[in-house]
Amino acid sequence: MSNIVAIVGRPNVGKSTFFNRLIQRREAIVDAVSGVTRDRHYGKSDWNGKEFSLIDTGGYVLGSDDIFEAEIDKQVELAIDEADAIIFMVDVETGVTGMDEDVAKLLRKVNKPVFLVVNKVDNGKRAEDAVEFYSLGLGEYYTIASINGSGTGELLDALVDKLPEIEEVEKEVEALPRFAVVGRPNAGKSSFINALIGEDRYIVTDIAGTTRDSIDTKYNRFGFEFNLVDTAGIRRKSKVKEDLEFYSVMRSVRAIEHCDVCLLVLDATRGFDGQVQNIFWLAERNRKGIVVLVNKWDLVEKDHKSVKEFEKAIKLQMEPFTDVPVVFISVLTKQRIFKAIETAVEVYKNRSKKIKTSELNEVLLPIIENYPPPAYKAKFVKIKYIMQLPTPQPQFAFFCNLPQYVKEPYKRFLENKLRQRFGFNGVPISVYMRKK
Repeated sequence: MSNIVAIVGRPNVGKSTFFNRLIQRREAIVDAVSGVTRDRHYGKSDWNGKEFSLIDTGGYVLGSDDIFEAEIDKQVELAIDEADAIIFMVDVETGVTGMDEDVAKLLRKVNKPVFLVVNKVDNGKRAEDAVEFYSLGLGEYYTIASINGSGTGELLDALVDKLPEIEEVEKEVEALPRFAVVGRPNAGKSSFINALIGEDRYIVTDIAGTTRDSIDTKYNRFGFEFNLVDTAGIRRKSKVKEDLEFYSVMRSVRAIEHCDVCLLVLDATRGFDGQVQNIFWLAERNRKGIVVLVNKWDLVEKDHKSVKEFEKAIKLQMEPFTDVPVVFISVLTKQRIFKAIETAVEVYKNRSKKIKTSELNEVLLPIIENYPPPAYKAKFVKIKYIMQLPTPQPQFAFFCNLPQYVKEPYKRFLENKLRQRFGFNGVPISVYMRKK
């Protein structure tokens, strides 16, 4: 479980550009118009070997300027409450604004690391202009340019230095695997757990967002005992009107990070939409086992081809990680709900699977010999040895003479061969090339 770092600040100071740079994916939409960020974005980043989760809070509050100032206080208070460190971003072009001062007033009261970051500083003149941000009373500031990455190294050095050390808690013998039930609000997560345990443990209403927190339930099925975690739904920021829901979303992120398998519940009438994809990729980046549960299947008009077509459409959105089980369920009629749990148990076992080094080499080396990595700059890569790393999730090291010349397509080829031969359905695999 990693630390959470929240990026806060008023609109259009460059939070999303900075977020994209840190997670190394263009995930948050960036535009000169303020308030473009509507979906809340989550990502994993690391610096100097220290991992942390990043939350881009930009554009969380919608509405006119007069209510914005009142609402941003709530947003920052909640980010402060859940995050381990806060990056407060301001803009050197506009200087100190009243809204910046409001946020700074809140941040001066907290006992967590706060990093004042002056963005858009891409020349000496602007570096001099940044001095005025001392007036915010947050001490030293860091000057960066999100657009080209200038200055981010010094900021990240300071950030990871201040993040609290995460204690590696050794799993006790009786510590149970955790299956997190995640998805959009009102997809049927609480109803799914109620149907499994045969009692109304959770309040269920037609109002989205009834579940406010992540709650554990011990469950035993198929001779396998585990904890089921019901989480509050994660949904679009434009729909988030209550400050409580922002808190719930952050709790859901923590639940995903702290689980072994994610049961991603989606509403069949809505499909595998953008917000469900966000949750899917969040679980994948955290290297969790994933089972997709298509709920409310009884409400869909279907024929003999519906299941295959729906599954094909979902897997198209998951590419390149398509080796994920999809189970069509109806919580209302209890259709295939136990099949869903059986599949989750299989995925958990796949995630814990250890392959003997001798078996790995015996199976994969002949395949690699027949289909070697493409030559690069007239140099040939020779893979000599393979082993599985001693990590909680499947990670494999391929030892070769020129690891830097092995490109992503060939790594995916190796991953596909591992899946075909050893069966890692529902589990992300990491492939590393190492110098022999």
